[in-house]
Order: sequence, then C-alpha cells, then structure tokens
Amino acid sequence: MSDRLAQSKDAPTLGPTKFHDFVSAAPFPLELGGELPGVTLRYETYGTLLPDKSNAILVAHALSGDHHVAGRYQSDDAKPGWWDCFVGPGKAIDTNRFFVIGINCIGGCRGSTGPASIDSRTQKTFGGFFPEITLGDIVRGQRLVIQHLGIKKLHAVIGGSMGGMQALLWSSDYPTEVGRIAVLAAGLSQSPMAIALNAVSRACVESDPQWQGGHYQIGSGPDNGLSIGRMISHISYLSSAAFDQKFGRTRVVGAQPSDPVYWQVESYLNHQGESFVKRFDANSWLRITRAVDRFDLTARAAAGQLFRPHGPEVLAIGFSSDWLYPTSELRMVVAAATAAGVNATYHEVITDAGHDGFLLPDTGLTVRLHAFLG
Repeated sequence: MSDRLAQSKDAPTLGPTKFHDFVSAAPFPLELGGELPGVTLRYETYGTLLPDKSNAILVAHALSGDHHVAGRYQSDDAKPGWWDCFVGPGKAIDTNRFFVIGINCIGGCRGSTGPASIDSRTQKTFGGFFPEITLGDIVRGQRLVIQHLGIKKLHAVIGGSMGGMQALLWSSDYPTEVGRIAVLAAGLSQSPMAIALNAVSRACVESDPQWQGGHYQIGSGPDNGLSIGRMISHISYLSSAAFDQKFGRTRVVGAQPSDPVYWQVESYLNHQGESFVKRFDANSWLRITRAVDRFDLTARAAAGQLFRPHGPEVLAIGFSSDWLYPTSELRMVVAAATAAGVNATYHEVITDAGHDGFLLPDTGLTVRLHAFLG
C-alpha cells in the first residue's frame, strides 16, 4: 500500500484511559416519532480542558466504532483505541493541546442506550422493540454530553464515514457551537449502492433462524447472519488493489480443494465476521445501518441551508481508492460549503487502502489535520 506510518511504533500513546457514563432520566424524543425514557451515553476524554473550555474536539465514530478513540485501558491491552494513530501526545490531534471527546452513539451496544439496554418501563431489554433512530438523534445525544461538560463551543468536530456525516450535521444544526469540521470518507448522502450493500447485510441477519424478529436473548442471537452481513460490508471497506496486495490468490496452508475455506481471503473475511459478533449486537447493527441509509443532506445543500456564511470552516478529506464514498462526494461537500461562503478545503489521500484508509496512519493526513486544527 502507499500509506506511510505517521508515527513510529514507539510514539507516545495515552493510558491508562477510562470511560464515563452520562445518564439522563429525561425522556429523549426521537426524530421519527416516539421517545426513549431517558438515555445513558458512554464517553471518554483525553487531554485537559482549558479553563475557558475552548480546546474541546469531538471525534465522532464510524458505524461499528465506539467511544474508545485512543489509548489503552491497561498496558497489556492487545489494541489501543480505534484512532490511536491520530489522537494522542504530539499526534495529529494533539492531546497536549486539545481536550478530545469520544462518545458511543445512541442505538449502539458499547455502553450507550441501545437495543441491548434495559427499558426502564418494562425492566426488560428493548430488543426488537428499540425504536428507529436517525443520525440527528445521535448528534443530539452527543450534544447532551458536550453540554454536561460545560462546553459551549467545540473547537472542532472530526469524523470518518458515519462520523463524517455527524460532523456535517453538527455544522448544519448547531453552527454556532462548533468552530470547524473535518469530514473524512463521507458525503452529503448515502448512495444507492451503499444502501444496497446495507440492505443485503441486514437481510443476512433477518434470515437467520435465531433472529426471532429481534427478540432473541442476549448471547444467543443471529450470530451466523450477523457474521455474514459483516463480511459483505467489509468487502466494501477495501479496494480491489488492497485485496490483491493483502491476499492475491494465496491459499490457506494445508487446505484441500473441497474445504469450505480454501483461500486466504476467505479466511480473512471469516475472521472479520466471527470477531465482529463478539463485540456487536444485531439489533444495533440494523438500527444504525438504517440510520445511515436515511442520511441525506443534499436538499439542504441545494437550498443553501446546510452551511452558513459565518459557520464552521470545513476540511473534506477523500481517499483515492474509496469506492464506497468516492472522492467526488467529498468534493461536493467542499463545493456546497464554498457556495455558501464558507472557508472550505479539499485534501486527497493517495492510497490503495480503500474506504478503510481513514483508519490508517498517513503522514500527509497527519500534517493536514494538524494544520487545520490550528
């Protein structure tokens, strides 16, 4: 691949980190109707908040991400947070200067209120009764945490993929509460092809005999369907070149032609599916993918209502081999912002990594993000 390491393996990292829970007993109304009888939002912070609270940055996670953005809970953790290569002391988002916040989204399954949570009205898990959500709901949930921390204006909101969509919503819905946004590997709407891939992924879950309309017991759900659904989605995260370079036509050592897993790429996808079901809930997968599919800001952009002349600055970052959210979609973001009189810049990362390029260290991207944050 063309990606270069942004930091050495010995670069400073955060740790030990810990999470916090924001709990609100107030009903939380939802954009599509109904409400949640209160919410819990799990979050982490890194760095020190200045007395005037002007140095806060929200890093919004992608579809299967969570609040654990950087660092390790314990020194012997196998992996750090999902964006550790960019968040930490001296890194692109420098925790020596900035107070960085990661929040697990509403509807998730990593500590925030979601389908696997207990419904206080019934004292049972929501399960299949968990209501439909939107990315707007997710952003309003984040805003509750930001207000809880006493922050009136974020220095920046940064996100890749679904996280980039959230950054756009912050700019549109709360333009006076954020100074700048960085949108990576996302667009103004979910494309028909992306919707189609998510639809097939959900169909895998719903056709699993253990699905039971979403009313399965935690720990005995539609693991096979969710695993296959994740495998399908994961194919869209890489480019053709990445598959060639990672696997080629290499066979599993010792595999026979009649074996169900014969190619290394098959083994890789199986691993992705199997590891995913250990950390994610099928009901959450369906709710969040549908929320992403509904995301569409094109009408707001066309009407000149997405960006404000004195609103947040915009940095849109595309990845040359991303076929899930092509670079043309990031250029459209910049065009819409520029037309509204907003200071907007496009940056392209040349990589063979595909959509997952935004998760990988890259020297040029590190420099660009660091400069944008000022």
